[in-house]
Amino acid sequence: MTEHLDVAKLQRRLAEFAAARNWQPYHTPKNLVAALSVEASELVEIFQWLTPEESARVMDDPGTAHRVTDEVADVLAYLLQLCEVLGIDPLAALDAKIDRNERRFPVREEDGNP
Repeated sequence: MTEHLDVAKLQRRLAEFAAARNWQPYHTPKNLVAALSVEASELVEIFQWLTPEESARVMDDPGTAHRVTDEVADVLAYLLQLCEVLGIDPLAALDAKIDRNERRFPVREEDGNP
């Protein structure tokens, strides 16, 4: 797919995919959060016993890279579907969270920043 991708377009595609299969009754917040947790756990499983150095090179192996990419896609898909069901704008939520974190964790000189 070479067209420009954005969150809203991906959410529409996911909604259309689910609607075509009559999956909407199952896409409750509870079920979507559970599915998101499962997919995140599958991503964790790939990295579970790797050393920090091995984990930094995980994308060097095509087979493992494919698995990581698929699990990232699954996590994002369920997160976007959850946001759609709950009426959350994920980009606005992230932007607001970064603002709050910048206030909570100001840059300090001892962190190596003058």
